[in-house]
Amino acid sequence: MRSTQPWRKHLSTIVVAIACSAAFCTTAQAAEKITILVGGVEKILYLPVQLAQQLGYFKDEGIDAELVSVASGSVTDTGLISNSAQAAVGAYEQSIHLQAQGKYVTSIVQLSASPQEVLLVSAAQAPNVKKVADLKGKTIGVTGFGTLTHFLTQDLVAHAGLKPSDVHYLSAGAGNTFVDSMRHGRIDAGMTQEPTVSVLLDHKDAQILADLRTPESARAALGGDYPGSCVYVRADWLQQHKDTAQKLANVFARSLNFIATHSAEQIADKMPASYYNGNKALYVEALARSKASFTADGKMPADGPKTVLDVLTHFGAGVSAAKIDLSKTYTNDLVVAAATKATTAKAAQ
Repeated sequence: MRSTQPWRKHLSTIVVAIACSAAFCTTAQAAEKITILVGGVEKILYLPVQLAQQLGYFKDEGIDAELVSVASGSVTDTGLISNSAQAAVGAYEQSIHLQAQGKYVTSIVQLSASPQEVLLVSAAQAPNVKKVADLKGKTIGVTGFGTLTHFLTQDLVAHAGLKPSDVHYLSAGAGNTFVDSMRHGRIDAGMTQEPTVSVLLDHKDAQILADLRTPESARAALGGDYPGSCVYVRADWLQQHKDTAQKLANVFARSLNFIATHSAEQIADKMPASYYNGNKALYVEALARSKASFTADGKMPADGPKTVLDVLTHFGAGVSAAKIDLSKTYTNDLVVAAATKATTAKAAQ
């Protein structure tokens, strides 16, 4: 009998190992596949998305996240509404635009408390253009017509006392396309995001006319808080998949907390090397300039929705004639629950 004891112990170990392995396999198989459309996943204004992937936060919540980078917000919206994806990351204003078309989406995590956009003037035009009002007769580049950069630029031009006909808009794209347009004189000025802004400034190809990267500067220029990037889902999907939506909120709340509690250098170290575009130091610099724009908790700024609606009412096609219910464009409930979960987990450690 004594000789069988080691064998029994060994058998118990094997049984436990098999059980653990089976549990692991079941967990792996149960990982929920979620497709998330992002209007340029490499852009710093969407930093929390790829960062969450790099840090394993999706996996921690049992989510197998596929991040799909698309060319523009319109493509993102089309994919989300057609049910090709479960979530999207883009400008909060998209929820207002879509509601004006009778399509309801809800922002569940507000990533940024500012647009993170910068209006630049080319080095060639800088001697004569010192303020937005000096853009009269100039060609201004925007990411595309009907985009956030287009609406914000129109708003800044109007606040400067210029009429819509006083300037000419050109679709200049983003990234290298925008850089080339400015360097070769196709545009005299233009609005774009990081890291494109830092690339142009670093090479002395442009100067800043209006900086909307921080909540403070955006508030001063636009007359109120102007929430930027967010995570949004279809309203009907949210009602049917509240548990999954909560998991997504948990993921992004953790990612935002990491940004708030780490330096630009530490954050950059977690990102794919391809995001540096061959110049990590410049990427870190651009990230440092944008870090303050990210919310620490994912909540919507109190007066943010109204500020966005005011801008879109004047410049957003179709919005002025629609009756928008702002309460249906966002919710703070999920990030509040995520914060409670994080606090509970920390207290238990």
